[in-house]
Order: sequence, then C-alpha cells, then structure tokens
Amino acid sequence: MAGGRINDDDVKAVRDAVPIDAVVSEYLQLRSAGGGNLKGLCPFHDEKSPSFQVSPSKGLFHCFGCQEGGDTIAFVMKIDHLSFSETVERLAAKAGITLRYEEGGYNPGHQRGERIRLIEAHKAAAQFYVEQLDSAEAEIGRKFLAERGFDQAAAQHFGVGYSPAGWDHLTRYLRGKGFTDKELLVSGLAQESRRNPIDRFRGRLMWPIRDVGGDVVGFGARKLRDDDNGPKYLNTPETPIYKKSQVLYGIDLAKKDIAKSSRAVVVEGYTDVMACHLAGVTTAIATCGTAFGGDHIKILRRLLMDNGSARVIFTFDGDAAGQKAALRAFEDDQKFAAETYIAIAPDGMDPCELRLAKGDEAVADLVEPRTPLFEFALRQIVGRYDLETPAGRAAALDEAAPIVARIKNVASQHEVAVQLAGMLGILDTQFVVKRVAQLARWARDRGGRGPAPAPTRHAPVVQAPAAPSGPALNLRSPAHRTERELLKLALQYPALVSPAFDAYGIDEFTAPPYAAVRQAIADAGGAEQGVADATDYLARVRDAAPNDTVRALVTELAVEAIHARVVDETYAGTQLVSVRLRAVDRRVRDVQGTLARLGSHGDPDHLAAVQNELWVLQQYAQSLRNQGAAAL
Repeated sequence: MAGGRINDDDVKAVRDAVPIDAVVSEYLQLRSAGGGNLKGLCPFHDEKSPSFQVSPSKGLFHCFGCQEGGDTIAFVMKIDHLSFSETVERLAAKAGITLRYEEGGYNPGHQRGERIRLIEAHKAAAQFYVEQLDSAEAEIGRKFLAERGFDQAAAQHFGVGYSPAGWDHLTRYLRGKGFTDKELLVSGLAQESRRNPIDRFRGRLMWPIRDVGGDVVGFGARKLRDDDNGPKYLNTPETPIYKKSQVLYGIDLAKKDIAKSSRAVVVEGYTDVMACHLAGVTTAIATCGTAFGGDHIKILRRLLMDNGSARVIFTFDGDAAGQKAALRAFEDDQKFAAETYIAIAPDGMDPCELRLAKGDEAVADLVEPRTPLFEFALRQIVGRYDLETPAGRAAALDEAAPIVARIKNVASQHEVAVQLAGMLGILDTQFVVKRVAQLARWARDRGGRGPAPAPTRHAPVVQAPAAPSGPALNLRSPAHRTERELLKLALQYPALVSPAFDAYGIDEFTAPPYAAVRQAIADAGGAEQGVADATDYLARVRDAAPNDTVRALVTELAVEAIHARVVDETYAGTQLVSVRLRAVDRRVRDVQGTLARLGSHGDPDHLAAVQNELWVLQQYAQSLRNQGAAAL
C-alpha cells in the first residue's frame, strides 16, 4: 500500500482530470439519456434494459436498479476491485499527474498497491517480449508469423513478442526494474524452482492479454520448437489480476467497434483474432484457454446494450470439438438478447487459414450472420438419430425440445418449435409446439417463477436502498414527488432555488431519506454553496452524508432527470411553493388539533397565542396560493 495518504488537492486534480464518461465507456456502451446524461447496462448487476446513468457534467454515476453510485474513483474501485489509493494512482497515471503523499514525500514504487504493481510488471514484460522478437533467437517466431500472413506491422499492432529460451531472462530484467521475487511469482510471470524463481514462459511467441481498460493482465504463449514438452498454448495462471473466465483476447481493440456496430465475432485463437482484424473484421475477440461462458457474456452484453439489432457470431472449427463448443455456447445463449449465429468456414478452416487461402474478403464474408446458432445446435442433436423411424424421431424430440423450451421469448420459442418439427419430419407441428410449451411451463414451475408480470401504467413505488434506509419512498405520493424534485433542483441547479431553499427546515421533508439529504445539503453549506463553488459542491454534499445509504441517494438525485421540459425559475418556484405550502398546511392541522384539545376552558393567554399562530399560518398559506414564489 501507499507510504502515506495522498494529498487531497491531488485527489481532486485526478477526479477533475479524468472525465467519468470516458472511464465508464471503457467498460460498457453509453447512449444519450437526455438532459446531458448517458445510460447503459449496469456492470454491477444483470439487467435487460439500461438503468445505469452517468452525468458527465457532475462527474457522477448512479444505477437506479442496484443503487450503486458515486464518482469516477468510486466506479473504478468497484469495477476493478481496487483500494482507494490504488484507484487514484491508476487514474493519475492515465492523466499524467504526479501524486504527492502527506507522509514520506513521493510514494516509493515498492510500496504501491498490489494490483498496480502487477499491472506494471506485465507492462514491462510485454515491452521486453516485443524487443526480444527482433533477436536472432526469435527468427523461428518471426517465421511462424510470416507463414500465417502476419508481417512486422501486424506483430507491433497486437504487441506480439518472444520469450527467450533461457531460464531467467525476464526474471533478471524485471528484478532490475525493482520488482521483487514475490511480485514476479504472484504475477504468474515467474515460477518457483529449487534455487531461485525462473521464467514461466521460455522460447515461445507471446501474445499480451489485455482487460477492457487496456491493461496487460496476462499472456498467451505458443510453442515453437519440437523439443518443447509443454502444451501447444500456455496461458498465465489464475492471479489477482487474471481470471481466464473474465478476459477476452482483443477486447481492448474491438470494444469501440463492437459498441458502434452492435456486433461481436467470437473466434477460437489469437491468430484468428489477428486475421479477422487485418481483414477488416475489427469486432473479433477470443477466449483465453477456456470455454465461452457467462462472465464473457456479461462483458459483451454491456458493450452490445441488448438493443435488439445486436449480433454475436461464433466461428468454430467444423470438427467434433468445434461442434461441441457451439453447443456449449448455445447453452448460455438464452442470457443474450442479441441474435447469435454460427459461422463455419468451408473445409473447416479457421479464419487465419481462410485468410491465407482465400484472402481478406473471404474472412469478411465468413462472419456475415447466416445460420442462427440455435438452428445449428438443434441440427447437431437431431443428426445423431435415425429420423426414418418413429422411435428415432421421438428420441430426437425428447433431447431437442427441452433446449427450445429454454428460449424465454414466447414468440421466438413458438417459431423455433415449428422449425424443429420440420427438422424432425413431424407433420403435426402443433404437437411439437405444445410439447415445448409444456416443458417451458414445467421449468418455470420447478423454479418457482411464473411469467413476468405485465408492466403497469401507474407511478412506481420506489423502494429505498436496503436497510437501514428508512421507509419506502412512494412516488404515488404528491408530497414525496415534489420533495424529490426540489432536492434534485437543489443539487443540480442550486442557483434556481437559492437562497429560499436554505431557509427550509429539515422537517419540511416528510420522507426520512429526503430529510437526511436535506440535512447533508445544509451541512455542506447549503444550496448557496453550490452557487459560490459549483465545482466542489456535489462532492461536499456527498462527504457530508452520514452513511453510504444517504450518500447513494444524493448521487441518485444528482443524476436523475428533472421532470420538466424547461427547467427554469418558474418551475423551481413551483416546487419551492408546493413543499412549503404542504408544510404550512400540516402545521395548520396540528394547531387546529391543539385548539380543539384546549377547548374554551384552557388558559386564556395560551389559547390566544395558539389562535394567533393559526391566523398567521392561514394568512401565509393564502399568500403562497395567491402569490406563489413571491410570498416565500
């Protein structure tokens, strides 16, 4: 960890220098949400429609589904599982900001957070391997690339390198850079031997594997020599920064075009990704020594946005292993809202082989979506049975129908069931459709879940974040709706409600969570502070919140759109008057209750004082109704 606390001014400089939309866009696709805000699929929980919003002008994000929210630093801490200091150091490096530390001056490199150190070690290793590719020893590696149609420029574009055949070339190089043996072992770049750590990768072509943010987190190493007894491909082992089920090779290069075109091409190897990109298919990615699974789907879904026109094309070898991979991918396919397709090249060639044999156009043509993945998967199942006999057709239906029943969209399920009947040669199409529908009902019942309820047109009941959060905020309540609007205005447009807002008491907000936000604004200096110093205002309010629940609500209200076509002084005045008038009316009812209890036998002085208060309140209420904001 850091040698001391990072200087507060430097933290602020980092927060200001790195736009939150630029950081978030490295992990998911963002689109306009109106009012200057952006929206996307939340990276912190599974969702079908985007409830995750980013406000570039305020430097905040908030998910209205899972209630996660905060600033740029909070986002990176959450998504990359970093500490506060690690996150600030990482963002500072991107922004070119040198950090100062309150104790001990500048932060010594060996004291930095673990993730930062492992990332730096991989960055240095990647550069080392690239330089080694020009060595005489690496001639066999350059020949391997050339035989597959990759020149020096292609190798540089993808950062391909070479690991020397000796025992500890990289280890000695990284030691010279100040990395400890422990760091090299934890990173997976070195491994234990009887005396000292030795290089994990020796005498191989090296592909750097980067995360969505572009940091090198691991390597894929290709065997080049016959006397190498290791596997054909050797990957980085599981480390604190490398989880093979959560990385996709090429995602750093492909992410922008995947988001832009709403298309992703999943291939099987590093050279296939290279071949596709060089052929103009810049949305190609590959898994790293593991099957395509649920975590990979989450990464793609955030980029594709599940917008209905999205396409995912899987390319697999035409052999049995490739067919098995296609079926395995189909098992997870229901988690996609995207259309998924299968692409198998003629003669079972992979994209790299196809580019060599037939050129770039053949690769581009290969990945045009033609055969839906479900159709390919079902044909593989059906093809194992003798469809000439009733028993064969029945057995094929028994295996295929449950797969079709997993399709969640009822219309799509019906359509695929009809196609399955055609594949099986069963003339009674409705028999197959009913069989699939029956299996789908049974599956829902076993899971304890019925069909999703139809959406209502009523105003939603918005539950506050999980306990301890106070009661639910009921947006059917006019009082709660108006209080929410006024707080949003105070956070987003403080100049429109100041100075009147700062005179409002905490008790004028009837929902406890809203009262807590009002208190946080007061503790941060009020809306007047937002007029005087707009840059730090929201950060001050968030810092003044008593706990994470209130802090999350502050972020939510600062990001949520104002419910008005024109946000001006007139609209702000209406909300101010409405909240104040309800508070006055509540006080009138309380005073009337006091009078009723006193009756005519109470203390005359007390009775006169209560009657006078009631008269003043009623006059004030009348003024608010007649004059509006002018009476505040």
